[in-house]
Amino acid sequence: MKQITFIIALLALVSCKKEIQNTKLVGDVFGTTYAVTYNSDVNYTPQFDSLFVVINNSMSTYQDNSIISRLNENEIVEVDDHFITVYKASKAICEETDGAFDPTIGAVVNAWDFGPKGEIEELDTLSIDWLMRSVGLKQVSLIDNKIIKPKGTFLDFNAIAKGYGVDVIGEYLESQNINDYLVEIGGEIRTRGINAEKQKPWKVGIESPNFEGEHDILDVVILKDEAMATSGTYRKFKIDKDGKRYAHIIDPKTGFPSKTNLLSISVIHENCMTADAYATAFKAMGLEKVKTFAKDHPELKVYLIFENDNQELETLALNGFPEN
Repeated sequence: MKQITFIIALLALVSCKKEIQNTKLVGDVFGTTYAVTYNSDVNYTPQFDSLFVVINNSMSTYQDNSIISRLNENEIVEVDDHFITVYKASKAICEETDGAFDPTIGAVVNAWDFGPKGEIEELDTLSIDWLMRSVGLKQVSLIDNKIIKPKGTFLDFNAIAKGYGVDVIGEYLESQNINDYLVEIGGEIRTRGINAEKQKPWKVGIESPNFEGEHDILDVVILKDEAMATSGTYRKFKIDKDGKRYAHIIDPKTGFPSKTNLLSISVIHENCMTADAYATAFKAMGLEKVKTFAKDHPELKVYLIFENDNQELETLALNGFPEN
């Protein structure tokens, strides 16, 4: 009888135990959407919104009074810690990729009508050559919290700032002793711990390239204490009067939209800012150069989706990128 009573009491205790429920917050930011899932009952929406405002005030080229916009108007202005962090990371990755990642390509991006300002309907080699004179992060320096650059140089951190924003939110959650979370902004992702509600690792999908705008998952990846960023050409592109498709990623070496059979690049790294920048750089580098680069950088896990000579989709996982 005592044993039966003990079992009944144990069952009652288990049934009263509160089930773990994640909090999921969603919203709009950086011209896209965000979703943050974490193991806590606290609603951090006001804190997230405040952080987003600070980052936008620092690096949004779509905001006229931001630090970066004022710099691009050749004002002398002190930059904040967020700007300095992204600038230094950009400088390092620009050097590491031999200029394949270069945030001074902004004026050329604008000329191709992929950026927040400017448009040249008919671009020729002379127009591009003139614009390319202002391109090159080597021409930009940081002295006493002030950016020194040529007047024609247009800085654009959009290829790295979104990933940085993901890291900022993740680091804030960690400062609140929340170690099980997934932060996603516009497809860029950072995870820590597990999905506490399911008691399973975080699973994220990689989309199959589709120029028609459909959303089909090609592969599912398990992430643990890692970040992943994806760059591709199958969503954002232009078609000229001759029906030619232009990728939204401009090759910093030529000033023209990158021509490659790579359709999608996903990069896994410890932080999302780094993954975001390399995913962009790899799009400009092309398949063979990425394969060579990855051999010398085992800290970067890379997943490539590309068209082969028969215009069929192929995938390639490098440096232990997890595949299912």
